[in-house]
Amino acid sequence: MTTNLITILKKLAIFTLLIIPASCIISSFSRPVIFSTNHPIGDTYMGIRLLGMVKLANKEINGILLTELSGLVWDNDEQLLYAVSDNGSLFHLRPIISDNILTQIEAVSAYWLHNKKGKKLQSRDSEGLALLNGNNGVAGDSELVISFEQIPRVARFTPDGQPLADYTLPAALSNIDNYYTANKGLEAVTVHPQLGIITAPEWPLRQKNTVYSLKGQHKHTIYAIESGEHWTFPAYPTPNSAIVALEALADGSVLVLERAFVSVFKSVIISLRRLWLSTCQNCSVTVKWEQVAVFDSQEWRVDNFEGLTHHTGAYFFMVSDDNERSFLQETLLSYWELTNSNE
Repeated sequence: MTTNLITILKKLAIFTLLIIPASCIISSFSRPVIFSTNHPIGDTYMGIRLLGMVKLANKEINGILLTELSGLVWDNDEQLLYAVSDNGSLFHLRPIISDNILTQIEAVSAYWLHNKKGKKLQSRDSEGLALLNGNNGVAGDSELVISFEQIPRVARFTPDGQPLADYTLPAALSNIDNYYTANKGLEAVTVHPQLGIITAPEWPLRQKNTVYSLKGQHKHTIYAIESGEHWTFPAYPTPNSAIVALEALADGSVLVLERAFVSVFKSVIISLRRLWLSTCQNCSVTVKWEQVAVFDSQEWRVDNFEGLTHHTGAYFFMVSDDNERSFLQETLLSYWELTNSNE
């Protein structure tokens, strides 16, 4: 290539950057990827319709690196997608959807979670994310509900990371010694239309005089914080299946996202189920459920999916945790429709 041609190309590149709006340049923050070579966009698989997936870049937003996304929630009033990371940071994102297909994500802002003294949280491990006042038609009153692992905690924050108040946990959940390990704590939280705040540990709590097994025959439990009620149901039948997200729907059913990881030499299994939690006085509670979808990493481009949120109608987002920029993992944000839904 001649020197003159190189000079012309350099000038053309600079001119392009000058005339392209910043809103267009930000598209490099994400790029579309496929779900599976066997299942293109628009395909219906089990109980969902695939409507796009993007890979998010590990870039800084307001000086905060986007990585380790573990919780996700949609704020309809603000038209923003909030994501919380394991390291105590919050991200405000804007999905770009065309003809019901997710095409890209724009970065809007980012904040650190703070304590009541105005300092960044030292004990972080923020995992689950839910929303209050996000669909009431009033701007500026949204509150985030965040669950934490290492020190069991569910608390409210403003969307820019300022603390509001903690919830009082049921006795069984308040003691970290009741958990299998400190890293298997309150991974998921959601706001149920009748039951209020409900949460679940990643793995079942320890029980006295019980041999602990996670071979796929274990059971999970969901807890209602205010009433103290709880519901137990079988885990998805594969080793190490863990609850990583809950999403309550308007009809009272709950989507449960489970991830099963054993080693890098075995498949990652992602299970999505829909549960109905019944409750009544002087009778036993029951759980009915149906399988929505199951993804095996041998066939699907699935990763460490940990975040799930309802968008609008029957549409949902789901996001993966890249484990602090692990070279084996990536941040994937998927979009899909629940085909058997009253939403």
